[in-house]
Amino acid sequence: SKREIKMRKLDSTKVRPLKSEQLLHIEDHDFALRPGFGGSPIPVGIDVQVESIDSISEVDMDFTMTLYLRHYWKDERLSFRSNKNKSMTFDGRLIKKIWVPDVFFVHSKRSFIHDTTVENIMLRVYPDGNVLFSLRITVSAMCFMDFSRFPLDTQNCSLELESYAYNEDDLMLYWKHGNKSLSTDEHISLSQFFIEEFSASSGLAFYSSTGWYNRLFINFALRRHIFFFVLQSYFPAMLMVMLSWVSFWIDRRAVPARVSLGITTVLTMSTIMTGVSASMPQVSYIKAVDVYLWISFLFVFLSVIEYAAVNYLTTIEERKQLKKRGKASGMYIDAVQAMAFDGCFHDTDVDMDLSAFSDPCEENESRTSETNISNADTARLKRKRSLKGNVGRIILQNNHVIDTYSRIIFPSVYIVFNFFYWGLYI
Repeated sequence: SKREIKMRKLDSTKVRPLKSEQLLHIEDHDFALRPGFGGSPIPVGIDVQVESIDSISEVDMDFTMTLYLRHYWKDERLSFRSNKNKSMTFDGRLIKKIWVPDVFFVHSKRSFIHDTTVENIMLRVYPDGNVLFSLRITVSAMCFMDFSRFPLDTQNCSLELESYAYNEDDLMLYWKHGNKSLSTDEHISLSQFFIEEFSASSGLAFYSSTGWYNRLFINFALRRHIFFFVLQSYFPAMLMVMLSWVSFWIDRRAVPARVSLGITTVLTMSTIMTGVSASMPQVSYIKAVDVYLWISFLFVFLSVIEYAAVNYLTTIEERKQLKKRGKASGMYIDAVQAMAFDGCFHDTDVDMDLSAFSDPCEENESRTSETNISNADTARLKRKRSLKGNVGRIILQNNHVIDTYSRIIFPSVYIVFNFFYWGLYI
């Protein structure tokens, strides 16, 4: 009646619909229901433009991506008359008043729609009811990584899209333009990875309580930059292994020098291994870098054990020589003790060689020589002293046979290991 119409006009609680709402007849329909409710599933096309991959975290096993997500569907309830057949574009304020697909990111940890300076949402409606809904999103999602080949690994990650409420009987998600539905910015780059490929795929997901759902996948492969880890881990480990081989060329009588070198290289290798492990997740399997570092640590450790064997066999050799020469037991004990404390190997022949540049050993032997050696020994001593200054020859003559073999075996085995390692993992 006219009275009711008049009362409606005077009612201040009623908000007059906006011009756009009047044009789209929003008040005439129930947009809580999907288009074509009760009929066949509504097809919703998707296309994605990846703006950037912001970070990849090995510790958290996730990645962060910024993208433009666009939805395409047809809702005849939004159709309107247009003489020029032009679409109408709206911002995010209209989204809450119409039906839009409830697409969410599977396995996402956190995500947000950019809102600077306003919400980055765009809605475009065409006269025939076709709708384009676009928004700019940053999402962090899980990536199940396998570090068994780290740092020579390639990781395959995916971002998965799915409708939360509507199963395949109500909504059908599909890539709008097939494989061309996924595009990327040409300038995407990461500090630790090469982006090898992007691809789009689709599938179905089943939930025991609600049924089957269409699911879309954004797949990308990441290959790690190896040069950083070569400088930070592999190259220092190689240097430490080669440094441990220096002890094979040091005189076996220089106990402090060889022991100090061995302990230093062992501790340095431990520091390198600890630094690499601190930056990685605590996985229950062995990584490729662990294999290399532990084998390198084993080589360094064996170089220390090698000198322990040389020192022990040298002591046994000295004991046999003293017994052959008929030395008294007291003199033998003094020789062994002297070797343990001053690093001098008190074999008669060897001490002759070092008499020119080993002061403590020379003084001890000189006292013995003054009382015990014969004239023939004195002549032999003079001949030996003529070799002073030829240090390299003396060291070569007085090295143990184990040192001689170690100079060849250790580098050869380590080179073979490196060829096998890099051939296996690259």
